[in-house]
Amino acid sequence: MRTVACLAVRMGSERLPGKTLQQFSGRPLLYHLIQRVMSAKTIDEVVVATTLAKEDDQIENYCQQRGWLCSRGPQENVLTRIKAALADRGAKVGVVVYGDNPIIDPAIIDEVVVTFQREKRYDWIGNNLVTTFPAGMEVEAFRIDSIIKADAAEVSKEIREHGTLYIRQNPDEFKLLNIEAEGVRRRPELCLGIDTHQDAVVVGKIIEHFSDSARFSLEDIIEYVDSTPGLAGQNQHIHRRWRQYRRD
Repeated sequence: MRTVACLAVRMGSERLPGKTLQQFSGRPLLYHLIQRVMSAKTIDEVVVATTLAKEDDQIENYCQQRGWLCSRGPQENVLTRIKAALADRGAKVGVVVYGDNPIIDPAIIDEVVVTFQREKRYDWIGNNLVTTFPAGMEVEAFRIDSIIKADAAEVSKEIREHGTLYIRQNPDEFKLLNIEAEGVRRRPELCLGIDTHQDAVVVGKIIEHFSDSARFSLEDIIEYVDSTPGLAGQNQHIHRRWRQYRRD
């Protein structure tokens, strides 16, 4: 089945405005994110889903310069934006990676997608119903019919702002499966995504350490973080609003 990854990004972050094109080791966050997702073996195509806001013209321009696909949609309605981007590309399976996660492990993307392809009775499979992986490693795979159904439902603005949240909150409508981290990857206290300046410092040091290698793994990241005194603690105190939508 045609599997398309959708990257939901925008310049208008409340906590860290402009982070999508913020430079890390000489390249924008978006560059690092796309390189990681494109390294996944199970993804047929990648599309960037940004908004119609004027400030996001620069995201579309950057994508055009690089030859990357870019779709635009409502600023606050992330659910509709993701659905439209995937449907326009003829996806049968949608994969969502959010724009906060430039060091997502391609192997985790493949693990989620392969499980979805094998376990055909599920409508959605991901690793963020329960927090067991570090933040920044979230991946979701789902039937395109599921997100079309979710977008057509009477869904509040708050839920729409959180992408696939309607699907995740309605197990009576959708068959869900959460993949849990095991072994050294089970580090839910770590934050490897970028939401604040402190996050950018931590992730920036990780990107700088591994340079341009697109294939460093979550295990590699954890080994580096654990061997660097004080690095993990720089952003662990920050309140994460997304935690209210998960089971810890």
